Amino acid sequence: MKGHQDKVLIIVGDATETVDTLYPYIRLQEEGILPVVAGPEKRRYNMVLHEIPEKGWDITREFEGYTIQADIAFKEVRPEEYLGIFFSGGRAPEYIREDPHLIEMTRHFFDNGKPIASVCHGVEIPARADRVRGRRMACVPKCRFDLEVCGGIYSEERHCIDGNLFSGRTWHDHGQYIGPWIAMLNERRIRTAA
Repeated sequence: MKGHQDKVLIIVGDATETVDTLYPYIRLQEEGILPVVAGPEKRRYNMVLHEIPEKGWDITREFEGYTIQADIAFKEVRPEEYLGIFFSGGRAPEYIREDPHLIEMTRHFFDNGKPIASVCHGVEIPARADRVRGRRMACVPKCRFDLEVCGGIYSEERHCIDGNLFSGRTWHDHGQYIGPWIAMLNERRIRTAA
């Protein structure tokens, strides 16, 4: 296993969106960074696929996706060992955002200025942790209320970069903010290795 400065957390739960999760998971590996999947328990989680069909539906339709194994449970995470964190979307954030261990680790990343990325419903976790006040974020439009009621600023753009906080509306925006997030992770790797 690589040194602690080379690890990044990916936060998941049941009904985590597949593409939201797998794109950063693979991109981190391409950069030589170890993605560590964290969930409420150390077990396999069911992911889903979300889309809004062109005809017949006004809301998101959900399909079963792949599964993903959590490498570690939230309560076992020592956030100081990780370079950054990624909050995946799907319905999982709604259900896992009350976990006290997840809230504590989320606050660590914000409070220490570490690189943070979030997509879609992922915003519900830092919002619940009271760490979005005055911060600009992109998220799926139906989570705008969650962001704003907790003091965040909704970005009308497809993606948003606010200091160490990188966010997108859906997985369609990954190509716009994941690269800059990884660039900041790499900058931090160099600083911590020196």
